[in-house]
Amino acid sequence: MIVTITGNVTYPITLDPTVWIFDDRKVLFNTLFTEPDPTYESEEQEIEENLTEDERKSQRVKPPVNRSINRFEREQILKNSYAMSLSHFIAHAEVKKDATHALLETDDGQVEVSLDNLETSYLLFSIEGKPLKENGPVHVYFADGSNKDSPITGVKKIVVQ
Repeated sequence: MIVTITGNVTYPITLDPTVWIFDDRKVLFNTLFTEPDPTYESEEQEIEENLTEDERKSQRVKPPVNRSINRFEREQILKNSYAMSLSHFIAHAEVKKDATHALLETDDGQVEVSLDNLETSYLLFSIEGKPLKENGPVHVYFADGSNKDSPITGVKKIVVQ
């Protein structure tokens, strides 16, 4: 149930999607391809503009700290499906400048994707609060929704080339 990011990166990474259910960076899967809330984006942009350079650096290094969840939130987690942006992990792996694409190793073989598509992709890791056991541990969805009806399933390894 792990996914590795290897290849033409500075820092190879091993990901465990089973623990992302408690990560504050997860997004509801059913809202993934809808229009983003403009209020949310403007608030984030305002916060980002007011940060000092040291605060920006410290935010890039530290993973988000999960706040405690109440009973209602716990029940919602067990009812919903969630995805995680791959951009968080690609940034930490530090893709080298000469990289051109990536190979996603799946149960059915390899799928080649561009680095742009990879960096903006989402990993579906939970359906109705449960990890993906069949065709898992993650499914890859492109941010533009082009593969919304036919995601890349059974992804076990991401090899940047």
